[in-house]
Amino acid sequence: MEAQLSFDVDSSKVHGVVDYYFKALQSVDSIFVDAIGMDFENVTLKGKKISFKNDGKKLIVYSNFKADKTYHLSFNYTAKPNKALYFVGWKNEAPNQIWTQGQGKYTSNWLPSLDDTNDKIEFDLSITFNNDYEVVSNGVLVDKEIGEENTTWFFDMKEPMSSYLVALVVGKYRIYKETSNSGIPLDMYYYPQDSLKVEPTYRYSKQMFDFLENEIGVAYPWQNYKQIPVHDFLYAGMENTSATIFSDAFMVDSIAFVDKNYVNVNAHELAHQWFGDYITAKRGEDHWLQEGFATYYALLAERDVFGENYYYWRLYEYAQELMDQNRSGTSTSLLNPKSSSVTFYKRGAWSLHALREEVGDEAFKKAVKNYLEAHPFSIVETNDFISEVEKTSGKDLTEFVNTWLIQVDFPMDKALESLMQSAYIQEYEMVDCELATSKCDYYLTAPISDEAKLKVISQIPERVTSESFDTSLKGRQAIAQNVDNIPLGMKDEYESLLKDNSYLTMESALFHLWINFPENREVYLDQTREIIGLSDKNVRQLWLALALSTPSYEPEIKESLLNELISYSSPKYGFEVRITAFNYLNSLGIYNEQVFVNLVEASKHNNWQFMKYAKSMLGDLSKNPDYQKTILKLQNSN
Repeated sequence: MEAQLSFDVDSSKVHGVVDYYFKALQSVDSIFVDAIGMDFENVTLKGKKISFKNDGKKLIVYSNFKADKTYHLSFNYTAKPNKALYFVGWKNEAPNQIWTQGQGKYTSNWLPSLDDTNDKIEFDLSITFNNDYEVVSNGVLVDKEIGEENTTWFFDMKEPMSSYLVALVVGKYRIYKETSNSGIPLDMYYYPQDSLKVEPTYRYSKQMFDFLENEIGVAYPWQNYKQIPVHDFLYAGMENTSATIFSDAFMVDSIAFVDKNYVNVNAHELAHQWFGDYITAKRGEDHWLQEGFATYYALLAERDVFGENYYYWRLYEYAQELMDQNRSGTSTSLLNPKSSSVTFYKRGAWSLHALREEVGDEAFKKAVKNYLEAHPFSIVETNDFISEVEKTSGKDLTEFVNTWLIQVDFPMDKALESLMQSAYIQEYEMVDCELATSKCDYYLTAPISDEAKLKVISQIPERVTSESFDTSLKGRQAIAQNVDNIPLGMKDEYESLLKDNSYLTMESALFHLWINFPENREVYLDQTREIIGLSDKNVRQLWLALALSTPSYEPEIKESLLNELISYSSPKYGFEVRITAFNYLNSLGIYNEQVFVNLVEASKHNNWQFMKYAKSMLGDLSKNPDYQKTILKLQNSN
């Protein structure tokens, strides 16, 4: 497919000229392309006008198609997509962007294509847009034609892919460039104002790329690799072929890196370039071949960065989530197409970890390599992989498949047996203070792991002493988050938490100090007034709420502080910022017309979780007679 695309941001429309070049595999009287809610003109086959039907879901073309003959289908189209392509910011204060999300949304909402993941197409897009913006798509940028107002960007793919992996981003960016050891260009995009966030956000990117190429044993299958942050993305990230799109909430500074970073999402979407993009699951039953593999190989890449203890700790966390499903009766087979994300991702990763232990490193790695090389740019099913492992290992894996893939309940006994090979996990299991024994006082100051220390502090926060503060950053964070009642004799040590290199620690410490020592509230507010915090502005928004709740604190600027907090609920900011703002405004009982305007706008947001949150909040507020008329008026005017 060759597509020439342009956009009308005022009407949120896509205009395109599309050329399909294909061979008929058998003689038929019609072919179709998925096309949802589109208008078509100039539909031609081999340059001649052809009979077609547009039923609102498909473009159906009628002709006497002959087996093994090649054809050229061309048409013009216009679409106003309701999903899969999003115009962000053009009608409000958010950054002006256009971006796509095809998985689960269907690319055929904006680009006439084939939604079936078993159909693979080579997509070459050219996009025309305003000169002030950068445009990113799959493949290599082979040319740019710069006009007085608009530039046309020409992208070339060399290999085919499923349509859900087609990507397009328009926005204002700069690019940080690296090159892998194998010579693959690595382009990391960022907003011009985020130059100080580039290193911590993309930390370990090249290392993980080089590691995965070596570990998987098959060269990266595409021409280049790009990563692009966007505003209000629907998920953490999406593994579009050669062009991962991810939430700009993961753009972090060096302090935020400790609390929330992009490393796992980065590794996961990169692993998908092999498992999902290069080879694609044939059916829903095989979905774990994408998500389980991406989760497992991301863990291996993180192990290369953070070490063996980190690897086993994450496996331990995954096992706890899977056991929760067992207890609640919601566990499903890994081969159930309706399984939860926890099953597909985390049980999938666990199954691969267990399989590697079962057959050994050499047989496992050889099987993965053979499996990938046997199905290049094609579709796969579970047996394709299992049969390769049986060949390389010489083992019958029937029992393994029954236990790890087919059995409904997660095999926790086998998982624990594997986990207990790690001294790190053994220590964590051994250290337990639910019975609050005398040994727990020792644990509070002992040189045990961060996870074990956090466990102890959360179990016996009332026994934390001044000596307990002499611990790691994570241990101090646990104190800040769990010690609610601060003894006077521990005040100085607790105040030192406000200076830790962790925004989560600062947030918890500020709140608890403000509660415990009313006489010092203005001092604490002065100390922290310049701190913004994580991407959701966690420290700043708490600071505003506390400053507004401290009557004596700078009463002359109360109105400006209130306006700032309200502004964080506006579309200018990402939905994570807005949720935090709405929560504080709700707890403070602050509802003016601007808050309701922002809340009504949020109830129509692209992100379904945020939309659901806003609708629920509006529903609760509508029960108050004082607010009903305002909310109804705003809802009807939009």
